[in-house]
Formats: sequence, structure tokens, C-alpha cells
Amino acid sequence: MKKEYRIAVAGTGYVGLSIATLLSQHHQVTAVDIIPEKVDMINNRKSPIQDDYIEKYLAEKELNLTATLDAKAAYSDADFVVIAAPTNYDSHTQHFDTSAVEAVIKLVMEYNPNAIMVIKSTIPVGYTASVREKFNSKNIIFSPEFLRESKALYDNLYPSRIIVGTDLNDERLVEAAHEFGGLLQEGAIKENIDTLDSKGELLITIMSSLAQEESRSISENVTWGWRKRIRKYKDGISLISLNPSYEPIFFTKSQVEELPVRVVGRVMESRSRF
Repeated sequence: MKKEYRIAVAGTGYVGLSIATLLSQHHQVTAVDIIPEKVDMINNRKSPIQDDYIEKYLAEKELNLTATLDAKAAYSDADFVVIAAPTNYDSHTQHFDTSAVEAVIKLVMEYNPNAIMVIKSTIPVGYTASVREKFNSKNIIFSPEFLRESKALYDNLYPSRIIVGTDLNDERLVEAAHEFGGLLQEGAIKENIDTLDSKGELLITIMSSLAQEESRSISENVTWGWRKRIRKYKDGISLISLNPSYEPIFFTKSQVEELPVRVVGRVMESRSRF
């Protein structure tokens, strides 16, 4: 890519720091956290998390990466704000805690409402559309992470796939989704990466959950929650959100046929286990 983007990353856990490290190879990246010790470590080119590739890249690569506690300074001139805030899942209430994600969205809307916000956090089906409406902003897209803890940067350098979800009826968002997907490809070592643009969390959530199963890093509670969300009917399948406030999303047979064969097979296989 010829243009150098200004990118802010909210959160420096294994998702946020691996993305910040990846993108800072070619672009100006500011990582935002609320813990001073983590910020200091990153600025001293030491990783606050255990990840061999992150540690190696921070120590040896020329990265355009700065960490800060100052969210306003980071978000104000950013082209993209990647949201990698924690969304812990409570198996008893069957809810994700998305408060940290929404706290970031509020700040971005205050400081730089024109920035494209890319949610990397794990979220329930229908969430992106709901926060677009809640915050009256179209500048929110979703890109699931397919990462293993302690191997997060490696999985970004050699991704099995890149998926960016957006509103396909909005040309500006479609262009932004392509741009962000291109940034992820640019930073990767692997070439010819399968890339998919989708218009929601529909296919994205299926693909994300399958990838998590493949990596064998998903917890029993989330695996159970995922399997409970698949329902097979005579005329198609239904995707049930873990958040009961969201309506189930139904795939007709023709829509299912448009999904990759491998994905459909795994969905039906998951359903058959119940």
C-alpha cells in the first residue's frame, strides 16, 4: 500500500498487541491501554504478554509503534481505530460483557467520529448493527480474530483467512473494509490469503467459531454456547445469538448453499452432536 495510515489500537492483550505489532511494520500505530506498566513495557520494546513472535518483533524489528494512556491523542487523528477490548462471556447469564467495547466507541465518537472503528473483540450476533444504531454511526465494522494465545502474532503473520464484515449497501464502508483487509494482508508473511467481505456477523460468526475450534483454544463454555446457537430445520438453519435481546437469524436453503461447503458441513456436524 502506498498510503501510510494512522491507526489506533484499543487494548494491548494478545489480540490488540499482535494487531498493533503487525500493522506497525508499515503504518503509524498507537496502542492504547489503561495500565501504565504495560504502556511503559511496550515503549521499551518489551512485551507485557507471553508471545514469542511479539517479543521478537518488538526487540528486533523497526516498528512505528507507540503505546499511550492518552486515548484522546491516539484517537483524534486516526484513520482506523481497532477495538480489541475484552468481552468476557458469562456462561450462567449467557451474555457477553460488551461495556469495554462501547466505552471505546463513545470516546472515538467524541474525539474523531469520522474514524473507521474495527471491532476485533468477540461479540454476539447482531451486535455491530445494534451499536451502529445506538451510537448513530455507520463507521463501525467487524473483523473476527482467529488467534491463539501465545501465538497471536504468528497467526496474524500466517492467517488461515481474513474476514471483514460490513454493510455491503454502503460504498464507503465497503471501501474501508477492503482497505483494512489489505492492511492485514500487507503485514502478513503468508501470501494468497483467502479474504472474505461479508455483510454481517452471520457467516463471520460461523467462520470465527470454526476457526477457534480448529485452534483448540476455545473454552468449554464458549464451545457449548456456540453449539447451542445452531438449529437445523427443514427449510434451512437458524443462528441463535447468545444474547437473548437479539432475534435469531435464519438461513434459507438457498442461502446455506451459498456458504462454503466446508463451513456448511461443519455447521451441520455441530448440530448433529446434540
